[in-house]
Amino acid sequence: MRFLLTLAALLLAWGGAQAQTYEKYVEKSFDFIDKNDLVAAEESLKAAMRLEPGNPNNYALLMNLGTLQRRQGKREEAILSYTAALSQQPANETILENRASLYVEMGQMEKGMTDYNTLLALNPHHQDALYCRAMLFLQEKNYVAAEADFDKIIEVNERSIKGRLGYAILEKIRGNYLESERIFNYLISEMPREWSLYEARADLYFMMGKNARAMTDISRVFAESTPTADLYVLRGKVKLAQYEKTSAAADFQKALEMGYDPEVINELLKMTK
Repeated sequence: MRFLLTLAALLLAWGGAQAQTYEKYVEKSFDFIDKNDLVAAEESLKAAMRLEPGNPNNYALLMNLGTLQRRQGKREEAILSYTAALSQQPANETILENRASLYVEMGQMEKGMTDYNTLLALNPHHQDALYCRAMLFLQEKNYVAAEADFDKIIEVNERSIKGRLGYAILEKIRGNYLESERIFNYLISEMPREWSLYEARADLYFMMGKNARAMTDISRVFAESTPTADLYVLRGKVKLAQYEKTSAAADFQKALEMGYDPEVINELLKMTK
């Protein structure tokens, strides 16, 4: 999700008090964002567009509006805003990427895949889109297509962290745990403060039955970063494997409070009885 922070530089000199008011609404939206008043920022952008519905820069306001709505949890409204922005700028890579990631976040994988395909048709070297599409291929168990996207990332940027992370995930899914571990160890040696790598390696260690090592990585993330709901679930699973049922249940309950899938949590909680 990206804000077009340089929007003010894009505004055309339409002249007159009306154009100045349009710009003021836009400037106010940035001020409200700085204050984390997302509701007021959203209303400022809407006011600007109501004032000048034909302003050619409205695609940028619509994109920002979509991101503001997304941050507020208004995902359906955000989709409508991104779609309206794309109707004005159908080849805009940033808007396509924003909508694609939101579709995936909403579980609409096919629509997300369509947007990533469109984006990659426009820019075959877009590394983030290649990585995200590869992750969707992994969910479909289309490992050949996923590997092709990871290969493309490395072809574009041989030092790409995402490309190598993709290989680590792919090898883990294929059951090549030692190779996956080797890649994770390399990535962590290169980026010792990239906490998401420790979380990913902890999941691998759990799958390998190396629970003590998994807990070491998990504890480091809890100490140094903000744990995700996924990490609470993973720690709960490790604790279950170590017969710490009460503590595991507490972790599962915390993940539920953070928005984790209730059906999954309920099944896990049954195992703590």
